[in-house]
Amino acid sequence: MKKLSIGISDFRELREEDRYFVDKSLFIQDIIDEDARVVLLPRPRRFGKTLNLSMLRYFFEKTGEKDRIRTLFHGLSVEKEPVFEKHLCAYPVIHLSFKDVKSLQFEDALKTIKLLISKEFGRLGYLRQSEALTDIQKSRFDDILAMKAETHVFEASLGDLSQYLYHFHNKKPLILIDEYDTPIHVGHSEGYYKEIIAFFRSFLGAGLKDNPYIFKGVLTGILRVAKESIFSGINNLAVYTILREEYRERFGFSENEVSALMEACGAKDRMEDVRRWYDGYLFGGKTVYNPWSILNFASSKDKVCRPYWANTSSNDLIKSLVKGAPHAVREGIQDILNDVPVESRIEENIVFEDLPKDEVAVYNFFLFCGYLKAFDPKRVDHEDHRSLLAPNLEVRQIFKHAVMKWINESYESHKLKEMLKAVTTGDAGVFETLLGDFVAETLSYFDTAGKNVEKVYQAFILGLLVNLAADYEIASEKESGFGRYDISVIPKDPDKTALILELKTIRPGETKDEALESAVSQIEERKYETALIQRGIQDIRKWGVVFDGKRVWVRG
Repeated sequence: MKKLSIGISDFRELREEDRYFVDKSLFIQDIIDEDARVVLLPRPRRFGKTLNLSMLRYFFEKTGEKDRIRTLFHGLSVEKEPVFEKHLCAYPVIHLSFKDVKSLQFEDALKTIKLLISKEFGRLGYLRQSEALTDIQKSRFDDILAMKAETHVFEASLGDLSQYLYHFHNKKPLILIDEYDTPIHVGHSEGYYKEIIAFFRSFLGAGLKDNPYIFKGVLTGILRVAKESIFSGINNLAVYTILREEYRERFGFSENEVSALMEACGAKDRMEDVRRWYDGYLFGGKTVYNPWSILNFASSKDKVCRPYWANTSSNDLIKSLVKGAPHAVREGIQDILNDVPVESRIEENIVFEDLPKDEVAVYNFFLFCGYLKAFDPKRVDHEDHRSLLAPNLEVRQIFKHAVMKWINESYESHKLKEMLKAVTTGDAGVFETLLGDFVAETLSYFDTAGKNVEKVYQAFILGLLVNLAADYEIASEKESGFGRYDISVIPKDPDKTALILELKTIRPGETKDEALESAVSQIEERKYETALIQRGIQDIRKWGVVFDGKRVWVRG
């Protein structure tokens, strides 16, 4: 089989080295046929954005190597299209990538951005010698090359460069901008969001807003940053997120593409595991695999499913959002870990200032970053609502680790281990003591004054029990007997101890003993143990857990 292209995002290098290539060349046809002048295509990280833009650049860019470039597309789908010869190597191209702008300070980020712009001016340095530029334009060109230009000159540079190219070639250029939002993500986390937004609003506005000198503009990133923040006034912009059908087959791998790759690498018999780990994304309603994880799996000698995509990022932002989000989000994440969908309003515009306190903003951030899939669309009060779930096992691992990190940072590790041991051995007394300590120390994370306070306590305990997921199934609100239990801890080994928890809060006029008796009796009367017995489990403990503010009692 051909060598795989892990980490290679240069289309020419990949094709000249005759590496395995999943043909996405009809993306070129889509861009040519696109009605909008400027297209923004937000997709999760490692889904082929950079490679696709590289392919566009090599196809469209006017060079003296047309015959050699033609060979790069030999055998690809676009070669058969009528547009192929007409548009091949026919346009000047501006190509910028901001994927490495990750500075801790705004001044350093701005310097890096200016350097990237300067390098692109240098790549197109033949313009400097052209009579198409006036003396003033040549002076500005020189200042940008020398990094001496004022910031406002760099802000105008995208528009200026497109004009220079048009006058030189008498052909409107194509503008390609990869990972436009990376500096914005970092700016938000490092405290210079407003400054970086201001720069990009001016820079992109000058290059894309009503610019008569561009053929097409194609931008990629992870998120659609709120239009009023950065794309204000760019009326010729079309945005196609993962919820749209347009371009849904141009990023990520389809079932057929993965099946062909698995056959080529001798792993056809592993398709079921591959689906569980890496399938499940929905782009415009179409099922998509994570290409980064698929390629890494296919190249591995042992063909073992691992969290390849998860390991390409620290996922610190996900962990911080879990920690700082409203309790309803943490409760929702626990549902997601139990494969129970969460419904949310969908907002395709991401407003960073709303993170992490706004529930809808957090869910939408997770969705468009690739940590959730959206399905079952419905209209609620004229707004788009969808059900959300983790797309696959790899992403569920990320959420599990985020919850565990929050728990472990909130509580002494040895106490947590003792409490979990009490769960698995059925020691209600130790569990009561340690859970009480935990609640007293950390329950300020939760809102216990709402109407659904039992749900808050339930999410809290479920967050703790996630740490047992390697050997136990942690379930909540599942049908068994004559009702639904609050929480169950079900061993994967039926010879081990199982646990059913019924949670109560003390009602006005009720004593803790009455509440405890009510909780335990409910388990017995409704025969919640039925489903566990059917699984061959014999040792089943039944505990009532009663809360009153930050006080906890447990009875088995």
